[in-house]
Amino acid sequence: MVKILMHGCNGKMGQVITNIVSEDEHSVITAGVDAWDGIKNDYPVYKSVADCKEDYDVIIDFSNASAVDALLEDAVAVGKPIVLCTTGLSELQLSKVEEASKKIAIVRSANMSIGINFIMKLLKEAAKRLSPEGFDIEIVEKHHNQKVDAPSGTALALADSINDAMDGAFEYVYDRSEVRQKRDKKELGISAVRGGSIVGEHDVIFAGIDEVITISHTAYSKAIFAKGSVTAAKYVAGKPAGIYDMSDVLD
Repeated sequence: MVKILMHGCNGKMGQVITNIVSEDEHSVITAGVDAWDGIKNDYPVYKSVADCKEDYDVIIDFSNASAVDALLEDAVAVGKPIVLCTTGLSELQLSKVEEASKKIAIVRSANMSIGINFIMKLLKEAAKRLSPEGFDIEIVEKHHNQKVDAPSGTALALADSINDAMDGAFEYVYDRSEVRQKRDKKELGISAVRGGSIVGEHDVIFAGIDEVITISHTAYSKAIFAKGSVTAAKYVAGKPAGIYDMSDVLD
């Protein structure tokens, strides 16, 4: 049984994870941390990790960037691993994550979805096989109309998985509207669509001569990210210090 401290327990994702863990026989949330106490949970909630009195094996973090510095300091102090799901970290914070990983285990991924991370593995192989055969590669991502960043972090992670497999051969192109020229073979196009309540859709298109292969992923709810974080928590509990990602979790 993996004991979890839920950091950001009263946020939307914190509550989704709370519900998922309540039905999981292999994990339990023993305590939570949140600055807001407006939700009644079945476990005690503290203002900080340092205040927590309950025993736990791993911290799952779905909070906000402003809370990450204190989280890293407290986790290092108590020697507990973190599944770090909060996005929007600054370069300085990322360097602090790297420094903390020398002392504790940290799982960090651009997307916690098991499906997305499996697709990243497929894309590496597909790019190595299809790009040399002349297939152009394009990524189209779709999200709800409240999402402020474009392209999505997941789209960039998909592009990076392809580019890593091809030794950085591709240049990312986000907007062709101001350039009137033929597509270069080393372009990797990334397009964003915003509308309605789309949770998240990503299509990776391999377009060849007279044939097209599309690898697609559709998220129907944010629960997929919560499930992935719980799987990661079970994986990283007891692991030695270092940075891990979802590819390690799925191996």
